[in-house]
Amino acid sequence: MTKMNKRTLARILLVVAILAAVLGFYFVPAFRSKLTQVMMLFRSMSVESIIGYLRSFGVWAVVISFLLMMFQSVIAPLPAFLITFANAAVFGWWQGALLSWVSAMAGALLCFYIARIAGRDIVEKMNKNFSLEKLDEYFDRYGKHTILICRLLPFISFDFISYAAGLTAIKPLPFLITTGIGQLPATIVYSYVGSNLTGSTKTIMFGLLSMFALFIAIYVLKQIYQNRQMKTNK
Repeated sequence: MTKMNKRTLARILLVVAILAAVLGFYFVPAFRSKLTQVMMLFRSMSVESIIGYLRSFGVWAVVISFLLMMFQSVIAPLPAFLITFANAAVFGWWQGALLSWVSAMAGALLCFYIARIAGRDIVEKMNKNFSLEKLDEYFDRYGKHTILICRLLPFISFDFISYAAGLTAIKPLPFLITTGIGQLPATIVYSYVGSNLTGSTKTIMFGLLSMFALFIAIYVLKQIYQNRQMKTNK
């Protein structure tokens, strides 16, 4: 099968999947009810609600958590940190961190391939609140370093960066490596905080961690700038 045929087949499968989801939402009440419930969970911004939701599935809670992370990845920009906090509370901090990290990586890769299959026009329609043009220059200039920097900044949409990366020439393996490195510190810290704190304290910690991530990003940017200056002066 040629590369063109594979791409065409992938696009057809993507369209079929989207069409099946739309039809399911409008014509299958049970599917619509479950999807609405999940959306309400995210909109509530309540960690306690997601914890209760996961625990209601018993031994299947791990699978449901994984699917929730995948779902929020595709339906950007739903807040992934809610699931990270909930995973830590339900499964323990390091087990929850591992689950959140792996599922976030899987969700990122899914967005990456959706963008690569669908193309720029569709991705822009899916992410109307973000401008791809603003990221084009950074991807062209810094490549995989752009992904690492963006992963370190929690106020930049994790999912949008995954979609944007899928439109570039970067290969899946470097994308996964930089995503994993950039996502791991925040996942570990959020999970530890989530296993020990509740209520408004989490909001305060999230703000502090955002500042911490910003300092890291500034340091990385400085290193990249210095490296480029050294290469230019050679």
